[in-house]
Order: sequence, then C-alpha cells, then structure tokens
Amino acid sequence: MTRAPVKLELFYAAGCASCDAARDALKAAASQEATNLVWRDVNVLDELDYAVELGVLTLPAIAIDGELAFSSLPLPSELRSAIARRRTRRG
Repeated sequence: MTRAPVKLELFYAAGCASCDAARDALKAAASQEATNLVWRDVNVLDELDYAVELGVLTLPAIAIDGELAFSSLPLPSELRSAIARRRTRRG
C-alpha cells in the first residue's frame, strides 16, 4: 500500500534571511522522514489570502498537509517528529 504524500509548505517573504538559511536543512530533514514529500515554498506576498486562511501571522512558518504546524522555524528534529505524528494520525 502506497502512503499518501506529505505536503509541506514553507511560508516566507523575499529577503527573509532566516528562511533562506534554514530551507535546505529543513527540506533534507523532511525528506528523511517522508520519502513521498511534496515541498512547496509559499511567498506570502503572492499568496497572502492563503497564508491568512491557514493562520500564518509571522514568518517564516511551516504548514504540513494544509495545517499550520510551526509559526517559526523548527529544528530539523522537531520537523521530523511533526511529520511522523501526522503520518501516524492519518494511518
């Protein structure tokens, strides 16, 4: 049985040094936990309505499967744990 993809979205704004510095490490950590990862960078200036809909108030932020999971950048280990918890809940 194939697992459903894990959709991870990083909300950022152009010029966000924190976002740029952490993106690669977080993407690598997420890929280790979910081999079927769908990663998407979301520029809030381009998709403000969507960001507000999810409750993004500060940047950078991360949503997993359409739900705001972190309102600030997590450690790679925290992101892996959050992905594992969501996959367990989904079954």
